[in-house]
Amino acid sequence: MSYVSGLFGSAVFNDSVMKERLPKEIYQSLKRTRESGFPLEKHVATVVASVMKDWAVEKGATHFTHWFQPMTGITAEKHNAFISPAPDGKVIMEFSGRELIMGESDASSFPSGGLRATFEARGYTAWDPTSNAYVKEGTLYIPTAFCAYSGEALDQKTPLLRSMQALNFQALRVLRCLGDTTARRVDVTVGPEQEYFLIDKALWERRRDLVYAGRTLFGARPPKGQEMDDHYYGSLKQRVADFMKDVDEELWRLGVFSKTKHNEVAPAQHELAPIFETANISADHNQMTMEMLKKVAGRHGLACLLHEKPFEGINGSGKHDNWSLATDDGRNLFEPTKLPQENISFLLFIAAVMMAVDRFAPLLRLSVATAGNDCRLGANEAPPNIISLFLGDELTEILSAFEQGTEAHNCGREVMEIGVSVLPRLKKDTTDRNRTSPLAFTGNKFEFRMLGSAQSIAWPNVMLNTGVAESLREYADRLENCEDVTQEARSLLRETMRDHKRILFDGNNYSSEWIAEAERRGLPNLPTTVDAIPWLLKPEVAELFERHKVLSASELTSRYEIYLENYIKTIAIEAGTMLEMARREIVPAVIRYTAEVCATKLALKSCEMPSALEDELLGSLSALGGALGSQVALLQSRLDVLPDGDMLCVARYAQTELLPAMSALRGTADALEAVVGVSHWPFPTYGDLLYRL
Repeated sequence: MSYVSGLFGSAVFNDSVMKERLPKEIYQSLKRTRESGFPLEKHVATVVASVMKDWAVEKGATHFTHWFQPMTGITAEKHNAFISPAPDGKVIMEFSGRELIMGESDASSFPSGGLRATFEARGYTAWDPTSNAYVKEGTLYIPTAFCAYSGEALDQKTPLLRSMQALNFQALRVLRCLGDTTARRVDVTVGPEQEYFLIDKALWERRRDLVYAGRTLFGARPPKGQEMDDHYYGSLKQRVADFMKDVDEELWRLGVFSKTKHNEVAPAQHELAPIFETANISADHNQMTMEMLKKVAGRHGLACLLHEKPFEGINGSGKHDNWSLATDDGRNLFEPTKLPQENISFLLFIAAVMMAVDRFAPLLRLSVATAGNDCRLGANEAPPNIISLFLGDELTEILSAFEQGTEAHNCGREVMEIGVSVLPRLKKDTTDRNRTSPLAFTGNKFEFRMLGSAQSIAWPNVMLNTGVAESLREYADRLENCEDVTQEARSLLRETMRDHKRILFDGNNYSSEWIAEAERRGLPNLPTTVDAIPWLLKPEVAELFERHKVLSASELTSRYEIYLENYIKTIAIEAGTMLEMARREIVPAVIRYTAEVCATKLALKSCEMPSALEDELLGSLSALGGALGSQVALLQSRLDVLPDGDMLCVARYAQTELLPAMSALRGTADALEAVVGVSHWPFPTYGDLLYRL
């Protein structure tokens, strides 16, 4: 057995461990629950708990925790020891079935968006048997859902599981209509690419903005950024390579399929990509990955930045969500055959995505709406705020042929002529990739490129799953009630292309021309989080989510409140941090440097060596220092009157009043950085942060 084979999953209570340790009938019952959704029987939970505890103790565990994902954007855990008192005054190690399947937490201490009052504290965690438990640092981690006393979802996992269930149901209906009698389940599979920055931890500790806000709120651009394109796929610095090696090993031990690692476009930026897994497990593993990146970085004297835009003027970080559908018998529903125009099933599922993206574009936009992602989206580094879909030349031609009732040309795979005889003859894909598209078909999957690097992938996948489930529901209703399934499927393809082709765009999404073209097509443009979040309160949205039993109207309203509250708090924290840094660091530094220049001027004058250089420098310091003082006062005054009341109004105030004042303050401070002597500037510069690793 190789080192990696022995390491991978060694800390995970996975299927092979269960099969080896559980009684056969218990294992089979649990497997039915995991694979088919059968209710878990009480006696099964009791046996599993005992075996799981023994296994975990052998791995060095002394505690267990119900690990869950509240609406904070990060994970939560409360650790309990296995110990119970024994009659002889000692302890025994116990873990019951009830402790496995159910835990209790203070629900009022987590964001609830009004679902829970402060005095209504009870909330429950419920074991998710589809996601494997694991041991980390002496604790058995049990992935769980988190709900209120009333049963309403307070987490990211529960809606994701519900949406997967809804999509599975509707996809199976369509497959049955098309003659597939063998598939028993359709899984949503996801592979999220994770981008991040690494900087020296000692420098990170000297930046209050990085510590409090996760991004630099001040910082002049260095002479060199990413202009030379020399960092992308470049050779790894030894310190980074050592970090990546440790991350891989930690993730492999926990059963995370960490596959790809490389330098990204911006200096100090990197990427990690895993192999596809079911969406629920992929979401869990991505949270584990983000936690591990930060933890391992600390061991190497590094700080890992997951903010969407930690540095102004260079690329931010995203998270590409590669989304697909697969049957339990191994068929990828987005895998084209040699003649995709003859594969009705493949084309129908592609069309279902096309319909969903067009109809529910605002939901996809709001699924990635955060204050941090607002700093990134729409720049020439990330998809715009306008949702569109890229299918490529061949697929677009085939669907257009269905619409027009003509024959589609079979593009096939051409051989690339590289012009060097010793190189292999490569068959190129039937279509190029479009890296500017928010949502692109990339061969056998769709790549949703708008996600922010710090966010959970659960919410965007809830939107994708639910939207596509609705398309498939409408298809299934018609296919189940028609006389000729093939002809009806062709009609569905024709109508979908006719009604929703406006969402297709294969050009440069970064161009200003596309914005005008999208407006002409009637596509929604929601530039900011404040523009996108109100869509959660649309009656048709509540109807959609309630129809598929993914979220109730009250659960949607709670998320509306939570996301706006997070937006407001994020900007308020950033504004407060800027004020503290300006008053306690920048202003004193400017005063000290100004005093030094004045002293130098007097000394030169006494030596009869006057120079206009000091006068010019003092003039710049005086003008910029005065502007800085005025802008500090303005930002403080606007922060002081941050209104209460309607959350949308408060968020809009933060957007229209605080952000412009913050931008003005930053502009002046960054101009001062270029004037003040380097030995006087109070915190590390962009050059220090990006190039001193």
